[in-house]
Amino acid sequence: MDSLLAFWSHALGAVAMAAVLLWQLRGWVAGPAQKLLLAGLLATAASAWLGGVMAGTMLAANAETARNLVWVAMLYVLSSAGEGGARQQGVALVYGAVALVLGAQTLVDSLAPLAPAADQLALEATGIVLRTLTAAGALILVHNLYGQAAAASRVSMRLPMLGLALLWVFDLNLYTLQALQLPLGTTLTNVKGVIVAIAAPCFALTRPDSAAWRPKLSRAATFQSLSLLAICSYFAIMALLAAILRTGTFDWLRSLAVLVLVAMTVALLVLLPSRRARSWTRVKIAKHFFEHRYDYRTEWLRFAATLGADGSKEPLAVRIVRAFADILEAPRGLLLAPDDAGRFTVTGAWHWHDRLPDAAVAGQGLDALWPLLGEGRVIELDAQRHRWGSAADLALPVPDWLRADESLWVGVPLVHGDQTVGLVLLAAPELRRPLDWEDFDLLRTAGRQAAASLAEFGAEQRLSEARRFDEFNRRFAFILHDVKNLVSQLTLIARNAERHADNPEWRADMVATLKSSVGKMNDLLARLAPAATPPGRQPLAAVALRPLLAACIAGHRAAHDVRLAGECGLSVLADAAGLEQAVGHLLANAVDASPPAEPVSVRVTHGGGEARIEISDHGPGMDADFITTRLFTPFASTKQNGFGIGAYEARTLIHAMGGRLTVDSRPGSGTRFTITLALGTADAVASPERLIA
Repeated sequence: MDSLLAFWSHALGAVAMAAVLLWQLRGWVAGPAQKLLLAGLLATAASAWLGGVMAGTMLAANAETARNLVWVAMLYVLSSAGEGGARQQGVALVYGAVALVLGAQTLVDSLAPLAPAADQLALEATGIVLRTLTAAGALILVHNLYGQAAAASRVSMRLPMLGLALLWVFDLNLYTLQALQLPLGTTLTNVKGVIVAIAAPCFALTRPDSAAWRPKLSRAATFQSLSLLAICSYFAIMALLAAILRTGTFDWLRSLAVLVLVAMTVALLVLLPSRRARSWTRVKIAKHFFEHRYDYRTEWLRFAATLGADGSKEPLAVRIVRAFADILEAPRGLLLAPDDAGRFTVTGAWHWHDRLPDAAVAGQGLDALWPLLGEGRVIELDAQRHRWGSAADLALPVPDWLRADESLWVGVPLVHGDQTVGLVLLAAPELRRPLDWEDFDLLRTAGRQAAASLAEFGAEQRLSEARRFDEFNRRFAFILHDVKNLVSQLTLIARNAERHADNPEWRADMVATLKSSVGKMNDLLARLAPAATPPGRQPLAAVALRPLLAACIAGHRAAHDVRLAGECGLSVLADAAGLEQAVGHLLANAVDASPPAEPVSVRVTHGGGEARIEISDHGPGMDADFITTRLFTPFASTKQNGFGIGAYEARTLIHAMGGRLTVDSRPGSGTRFTITLALGTADAVASPERLIA
């Protein structure tokens, strides 16, 4: 019954593949991939037929091997179709390894019938292991070919890759079960032809024109292929050795198997934990299996991500060193840069815990070298020590302490424009190797990128310092204006002291003015502190107008008549210090502009939930052009000794409180400044206009 099932299932698979072959011949296009596609269909049909009528024979086994070889050859041709036939050597190695396994399988299948009966079991077990390895390697090739193909070509490749994957996935499970000597393996062998028939439609729907197949294999795909192939090879060899030890009869063969098994185990235990061994392997693979040492896209993305990690706790100088260390797998590094005085100092260190020599800390000997680094020339310190570099490199005036430190390996200049802004020194990795042109090109290019980031960071720091100085200068300009007003008050007191010194009321007023002036000076000094909050930026609160306006008027009454009128019992939402300063500026301007006999008036009104403070004088007034273009412009004044910032600062303070400052003036008719602020909470509720609104 089992033999009948095996025959008909294999016959079904053979007929299905033969039908697909005839179907594809209708639109056949000459080409390597098309020829191998047809050869693969023919080999699959023949293998299925021989598997049904000559199951277990050498001919059937070799037919299946030939089928696999043809399909692998087609994958190989497709993998070289992209980019004008250029192939990475690492991918070619995977194909070569699979082909080698197929050759070994052919040899084992051919020798098995001729070997003594006692050794046939060992050869059959070896053949099963080789078939398992073939299926695993072929699946790796299918996965990487389809996964790394261009997006436009995947549509045409999907069905044939699916058909091949179906055949080899079944083989992988079949031979794994047979290697484990499970009964299910026999059942799967009988229905193998059905799987071939199921896979046939995938090839029937494949277009014979492969012009759209443009797979492009990446470096990551190659490393994955090599890694998976190495893992599969290791387990296959281990299984093969186990089969020899279990079934082999020759003593020398068993001894050799034990020796190989021990050697592989020791090598695995020694090499895997070794960082040097891993580095050596990576270097050799990159050197012999790839056209280029680096995957430039990956390296550049990683480099940019390291430099741009603003959320990192590492400063930019440390991130720059780490970015270069990642490229060359250096364990540690330093960044030297000139300071403001032109001295060279260590501005960043990554994993550098050793004490630097005094010459390195002081940057001795770099004065002569630094100007020559503007060309971006990478310094290979091993070449400097052993004198095997080029004449131009050996002519560089490298300091003695750089040559003496054997741990240092390479120096990368950071060039921005034509200026060298830094020098990255990297320690040598465990596998020390000479640098080549690819290293130099990548390091020079990365050095310019890092230099741009370092220069931008320095510019931001200088801009921040300039802003802090600008803020300090702004504060000082306002404070100087206030000091001028205080000096004017003190000058007036000194002038009147001789005439009114005997007047007790005048003396009391003088003492009060002096105390007020001293308090204001202390406030001005406090405002110069970097952490001080400027007036007008304090939290707003309800401020009673009567005492605030009375204090402002008291400072000017000795020099001029200032009258307060209106609804002075109101309170406004403001910053008390800022409002007092703004009113003081406007009062000082009004007093200076008014004739001695004409009083200055301060009137308070309210309406619509707002209070208005009107400061009026009877001075010469201002024309519209002056109000529009010069009144609120800093350092523009009509006074001979004026600073021109009183009105500007007053408006700035009022606006910071959410209020408005307006001016009404005409030449010869005086001037009226109006400060408008929101009423305090209690006054706003009690205001009829507010309720009506």
